[in-house]
Amino acid sequence: MKLTRNDSRQRRHRRVRRKVLGTSERPRLAVFRSHKHIYVQVIDDSQQHTLVAASTLDPEITADLKTGATCDASVKVGQLIAKRSYLKEMSA
Repeated sequence: MKLTRNDSRQRRHRRVRRKVLGTSERPRLAVFRSHKHIYVQVIDDSQQHTLVAASTLDPEITADLKTGATCDASVKVGQLIAKRSYLKEMSA
């Protein structure tokens, strides 16, 4: 049986997650890109807690963009997650 795109993505996710762990000193950056939007989270795996999150659904970003899954959108989401991380005094 042929793997669907979602099945392949989940296999890749499990394979990578076995190797990558986010700590309090160096949290993990998780990025998910759907067909319409981009979602980013900074995660501390030791405490199982999302520290900061941003997406193209945030009002700060949606005002400037026509669609949510473009290169311009990814740049804006990256800038927003960096700003929020900096305000929480995180550095990696």
